[in-house]
Amino acid sequence: MEPRTSQLLGRLSESATIAMSRKARELKAAGRDIISLSLGEPDFDTPEAIKAAGIRAIEENHTHYPPVPGFGDVREAICAKLQRDNGLEYAPEQVVISTGAKHSLMNVVLSLVDPGDEVILPTPYWVSYADMVNLAGGKVVEVPTGIAQDFKMTADQLQAALTERSRVVMLNSPNNPSGSVYTEAEFAAIAAVVAAHPDVIVISDEIYEYINFTEQHASFAAQPGMMDRTVTVNGVSKGFAMTGWRIGYIAAPHWIAAACTKLQGQFTSGASGISQKATSEAMNGGSAHAATMKGAFLQRRDLVIEGLRAIDGFEVNVPKGAFYIFPDVSALFGKSNGHHTISSGQDLAMYLLEAAEVATVGGDAFGSPNCIRISYAASETQLNEAIRRIAEAVSKLD
Repeated sequence: MEPRTSQLLGRLSESATIAMSRKARELKAAGRDIISLSLGEPDFDTPEAIKAAGIRAIEENHTHYPPVPGFGDVREAICAKLQRDNGLEYAPEQVVISTGAKHSLMNVVLSLVDPGDEVILPTPYWVSYADMVNLAGGKVVEVPTGIAQDFKMTADQLQAALTERSRVVMLNSPNNPSGSVYTEAEFAAIAAVVAAHPDVIVISDEIYEYINFTEQHASFAAQPGMMDRTVTVNGVSKGFAMTGWRIGYIAAPHWIAAACTKLQGQFTSGASGISQKATSEAMNGGSAHAATMKGAFLQRRDLVIEGLRAIDGFEVNVPKGAFYIFPDVSALFGKSNGHHTISSGQDLAMYLLEAAEVATVGGDAFGSPNCIRISYAASETQLNEAIRRIAEAVSKLD
């Protein structure tokens, strides 16, 4: 039999961040001294109180099938968190807990987007957004932003991108990969545009909420009139260093929550009950759990900015959240070391992997080929050495 996979699978590409991480692991296994700054994972362990809650969940035998949208008490804890931290009033029936925020996002896209529907993605966007839209048969409409505007879409840009086929606008603040944070005023201007297009739903990805150096996180659903037009997506992976616990959630209008529950019931059913009970502890503790981690990330951010700004060809802004730097490296395009010619961010990322033994991710995968993404979720020793290696490798390009 000739191997044949579905046409649907053909719409998907491999995640660029996962692909680079895999390549880095292969080189490490071959004996190369690779510093990996490619994955979006905190280099911290889950807080002790949250781990203890997970252990209690095992001892209390929360090891059976949970309800598809999640335990009622956990959804209540999420609602309390949304009220406390975001000023958002949701009922537990409006919350659906899934196996990670990526799963939550996929549920929403598949529940809302029909073939031919347009989904507006400001660039740079997280690598999986476009593939999610492609899987649903939707059409990606990119709205380019750049470092000069701090990688944030303006209301005028959104207005110009909207058409009668527009179905979803995807927002992400703090942003992966740029670290940019939208202000209340910026969201208010965008909300005014969305208000004039009643068939458009906004997906607001707030997974990096607690790693926000402005101390003023803005939830899009809090804008007047936007609660019924917004799906808020969040989870525990980034703010609580719980990537392996695999818990994400949405808070949405009842009809969207019901649609996602129906879809999830045929894919995965309920998320791990043990992880859900640990999530209650995370929700109750809120940003206090992330305080130490956020302080460390801020110190590392400043270290990396200072180091990268000293490298010719790197243009660096000051990201206000998450744990990424997204420098514009287009000044290096056309340069070569005789073996590698740099024509895009992806070219530079591959050159740095080979020549500097530093794994980054090309901006091409994020819709911004002029840039590369550097994660500073690593020790200061590793970051200083990575910057030294990058500077040395770049100095060999002419």
